[in-house]
Amino acid sequence: MIELPAPEVIPAPTTTALSWGGRRLFRRGEPHQILSGALHYFRVHPRLWRDRIRRLAGLGLNTVDTYVPWNFHQPRPASAPDFTGWRDLSAFLSLVADEGLDAIVRPGPYICAEWSNGGLPSWLTARDIAIRSSDPGFTGPVGLWFDDLIPRIAALQAAHGGPVVAVQVENEFGSYGDDHDYVRWNRDALTDRGITELLFTADGPTDLMLDGGTLPGTLAAATLGSKPEAARDLLHSRRPDEPFIVAEFWNGWFDHWGERHHVRGVDSAVSTLRGIVADGGSVSIYMAHGGTNFGLWAGANSDNGTLQPTITSYDSDAPVAEDGTLTAKFWAIREALGGGGALRVPERMPTLPPQTLNLDHRSGLLAGLRHLAPQASPAPRPATFEQLGLDAGLVLHTALPRIPPGDHTINLHGVRDKALVFLDGAFAGAVGPGDASLPVRGSGARTRLEIVVESLGRINYGPGVGAHKGLTGPVLLDRRLVQGWRSAPLDVPAWTAADLASLPAGASPTGFFHADLEVTSPADTFLALPGWGRGLLWINGFLLGRYWEIGPQVTLYCPAPLLHPGPNQITVCEFEHAGGPLELRTEPELGPTEEYIEEFD
Repeated sequence: MIELPAPEVIPAPTTTALSWGGRRLFRRGEPHQILSGALHYFRVHPRLWRDRIRRLAGLGLNTVDTYVPWNFHQPRPASAPDFTGWRDLSAFLSLVADEGLDAIVRPGPYICAEWSNGGLPSWLTARDIAIRSSDPGFTGPVGLWFDDLIPRIAALQAAHGGPVVAVQVENEFGSYGDDHDYVRWNRDALTDRGITELLFTADGPTDLMLDGGTLPGTLAAATLGSKPEAARDLLHSRRPDEPFIVAEFWNGWFDHWGERHHVRGVDSAVSTLRGIVADGGSVSIYMAHGGTNFGLWAGANSDNGTLQPTITSYDSDAPVAEDGTLTAKFWAIREALGGGGALRVPERMPTLPPQTLNLDHRSGLLAGLRHLAPQASPAPRPATFEQLGLDAGLVLHTALPRIPPGDHTINLHGVRDKALVFLDGAFAGAVGPGDASLPVRGSGARTRLEIVVESLGRINYGPGVGAHKGLTGPVLLDRRLVQGWRSAPLDVPAWTAADLASLPAGASPTGFFHADLEVTSPADTFLALPGWGRGLLWINGFLLGRYWEIGPQVTLYCPAPLLHPGPNQITVCEFEHAGGPLELRTEPELGPTEEYIEEFD
């Protein structure tokens, strides 16, 4: 713990664990600094939760903070929220308490976090409502979600002997809008459901963002990657009695496919951290341990209409790496925070020995997708993901247009995000986002036109949150609409090992491939597919995530709990072109690096 100067103001007695006064934070009346780190239970295998919490404790932290992604718990509107297994938030928070740490919970309902749709369920954002606003069409469903979620958090508050000492109101709302009625509704929704510990908002340190996101009477925290002194001055000019709290200190950054791997130098990160905690400032390191965007939960950003999908790894150049390795940044931050004592975890988890595995072709792409596709009813136009109730995965659209003899053009409007086009089972071409066209040659007969549309991740930040996926516009043959479609949703994350084992045999340069991995004693490993294009990889029926040759990420992290002694089934679905043998490596490869520091003007 960093030594604090004597407080000038002694706070009044309070029933909450944390209180403040005279620009100082107190815990049970004693001077206190929050030294927190972000650790998301939904990005870490639950059998590794305790290990990662201990690594944060070894970093010198006294608090763990986590978001709660609504869509992870309630992917379908008709089902009750799921808080079992990997989704057992109470179990995670109880482990935080067992390890002697406090907890901060950030329930949203919007979380950003580079998580699909910013944590909002796509079944909700598909509706004609104003999200993140006081529109009853939005607050009504949020209220029902909070009816289930918030009492679970309230039961684990410090007032009841639990670890939760603070709860965030919404999330960086000032970066999005200025509906203060909504932010007040959000705060009241927490207190009405039992939250009595410290409440706070978190926003970027600019007047624009603080104007939109803060509330009178609720502590205002900042989110930043640099210039803590300027942020401190701005907040104190607006909130002269409040302590300086940085709810997110970005000591690293996330990556998009097709870019470089973002890193931040140790000296730069530690220097900014020292500036935050100077004079009693509190901090949450984002991320302290990033984890992994398993399955298809990775989000995306939009840059002037160009989709920027986020990679599978959420390593974020954090002090605790994606696989738990304690990095040079870990040791430097530990020293800066005054951490010490023996660690209760190894510096690195054991790994499987390196080896290569030949992947045997199991099924052609189109044949496999046809086999896994449910029956679809006819409709005049291709259905979007939202119309099909599909959050992520693929849609197989089928129509039977008559194409006159000669050369023609198939025009696809509103592709989100990738489309593979087949004519009578033969691959005709791939198109990207927006409007696209492909040349075709007709014979005068009816042609089986099949279009496989893939979502690369739902936007998690900005006005594009909630954007629809799939074929959002019509398909034309020259100037004529193609009508009479059957749109079959392929809920890829829901596929089981049995589904993948049932695929029909067939030859194709793309499609489904299989290998058996013999394991004596399960351990971590890193999987690479040299020469392969773009696709998905499963371990024992668990969707590990997406790979893509455009990088930067080369290896996919496979944590030991996903493996078992004996044969383990690896399945690959390749959309573009197959390559060489699958490689098991002992080290991650996240691609060529680029220094990145997020700054506000």
